[in-house]
Amino acid sequence: MYRRFLFPVAIAVFVAFPAFAQHPEDRGHHPEDKGQHPEERGPNTPRANQGHLPPAPPKRDNPHAKREVERNAKGHLNETQHVNNDHWYGHDRPNDKRFHVDHPYEHGRFEHFGPSYRYRVERYDFDHHRFWFPGGFGFEVASWDWPICADWCWNCADDFVVYEDTDHVGWYLLYNVHTGVYVHVNYLGM
Repeated sequence: MYRRFLFPVAIAVFVAFPAFAQHPEDRGHHPEDKGQHPEERGPNTPRANQGHLPPAPPKRDNPHAKREVERNAKGHLNETQHVNNDHWYGHDRPNDKRFHVDHPYEHGRFEHFGPSYRYRVERYDFDHHRFWFPGGFGFEVASWDWPICADWCWNCADDFVVYEDTDHVGWYLLYNVHTGVYVHVNYLGM
């Protein structure tokens, strides 16, 4: 009777083994994760937003909401698109015509977004403002946001988080965990 039970279990383990052998980065996580929360990984801890990943940006109900700038204690203004103290600054108006997409999610929806998923860029094309994450997930940076991120170190193993843009249908926000700056990106599919 013991052998009758052992054989099916052995077959099940043998069949399931390839799924467990997949590389974690293929699922959007880094090998050093080891079950830890992304903020507890050690050497690649976020340097922006007080050292932790921000929650998703809230959806703004007012379509005419103005771009909010951060004012520091000395009165200086920071108009850059960035996150500080979990607050998303510099986000464009929800009804901004630049973000109108005739066919939102034309290449499908990117489903692995939010602070639970951190990525490193695997490949990039500066001429077309495109980059790819492990697994072949491709994105294109909005042309008006490219000057903001053109000098990012795309091949330095910096971490990025993708957020769904709650104000602009069909767009995502690419957040640099070390600078705190974000840009608008369009998903190109796999």
